[in-house]
Amino acid sequence: MRHLLLALPLTLLPLVAANAQSHEHGHEEHASLDKHEHGLAALNVALDGNTLEIQLESPAMNLLGFEHAASSADDQAKVAAARRQLEQPQALFALPIEAQCALREHELRSALFGEHAEPTDDEEPGHSAISAHYQFACAAPAALKTLELGSFFGSFPGTEKLDVQLIGPSGQQGVQLSPGNSRLAF
Repeated sequence: MRHLLLALPLTLLPLVAANAQSHEHGHEEHASLDKHEHGLAALNVALDGNTLEIQLESPAMNLLGFEHAASSADDQAKVAAARRQLEQPQALFALPIEAQCALREHELRSALFGEHAEPTDDEEPGHSAISAHYQFACAAPAALKTLELGSFFGSFPGTEKLDVQLIGPSGQQGVQLSPGNSRLAF
């Protein structure tokens, strides 16, 4: 299943490229998900049988409000709070109760999570990122009709847009979600 999730960005690249908009960040122009863009995060979702996988890639700025190493007590508290929120994906991604999805495993990665934490693959010098991967076992996957991300946007208001790539029973799709449009339809 993880190979399916890893192949998802390549499979849906044409859809995402059509939806991507340029955003100026400092003096650099960013026009793809491969670049670090504040306010924008990527979410890959794949449903295969009864296994649902969700992968989030985000600049740390979106989730923490900063990207530097947490040296002050206030910054350390923000990192710890964000980590606690990310460790509770059922609260961030409102899965339909009827689908009976249970978290099977999760993994969080960021250089900001501690001295032995591995950086994410897409961290650029001076820009920290946070990566989260979740795997759910769903007893009734046919009941997965939507994924509501309003709580995610409410928990992390620095995230203005989510570029979502989905592989589900209805095929592949790429959409962009926002706080005002936070429902993903399978």
